[in-house]
Amino acid sequence: MRVSFWGTGTSVGIPMIGCSCGTCVSDDVRDQRTRASIMIEFDGHSVLVDTSTDFRIQALRCRLHKLDAIFYTHAHADHIFGLDDIRPLNIKHGPIPCFCTPETLERLKEIFSYAFVDRKSYGGLPWVTPHLFDGEFEFAGQRFLPLKTLHGEGITTAYRFDGVAYLTDCSAIPAKTLDALWDLDVLILDALRLKPHPTHLTLEQALAYVEVLRPRRTYLTHISHEIRHEEISRGLPPGVELAYDGLQFEI
Repeated sequence: MRVSFWGTGTSVGIPMIGCSCGTCVSDDVRDQRTRASIMIEFDGHSVLVDTSTDFRIQALRCRLHKLDAIFYTHAHADHIFGLDDIRPLNIKHGPIPCFCTPETLERLKEIFSYAFVDRKSYGGLPWVTPHLFDGEFEFAGQRFLPLKTLHGEGITTAYRFDGVAYLTDCSAIPAKTLDALWDLDVLILDALRLKPHPTHLTLEQALAYVEVLRPRRTYLTHISHEIRHEEISRGLPPGVELAYDGLQFEI
């Protein structure tokens, strides 16, 4: 199995429009972050977690030719607004299964109602088939465990699979979810910035969870321009890294 970081940035992306801070003008490619998303590849199948606002750019950069499923964490704009750009894939391969909670599906249908129209063939619109889960589910022979995380007053879906857990857009991890995150090979965790934020973990808070869970490796993602890759990386504990667009790992 291979996991690729398609995007590691916050909702505005990095560089941020109108900003000339050190990170936004950095020539380090690791500081150039599109909106957060990962690709999971296994046994010839590809699963995308979130169709970010930058999906088209990410798909071209990664030379995507086929997508077997989309998993959604929640329905905020930076995680869903790339859905319309799956159309070229629909032309070649038909509808794409979409896995999410009932709450996320409701919002997706409000925003992209035209993607959920029943039809027998491609008709110029994005085309997905919804699949709701209630606990662990299987796709293409691979088990996935959805887990609840807090995103301010909202809830997002994290996913655990094959010793990997992906937790983006979270401000706290409930005790029940923590209990499901022991003995991880890789933890991918939200670490927005240095200053407190009402809906995201700070770097300090993320590292506190790492200290509790003790995964073998940790990658921090959904990163704002407050965090300069080279500078912050020097102070991270062993086994913890800042993710960056294009980074891949295999398990």
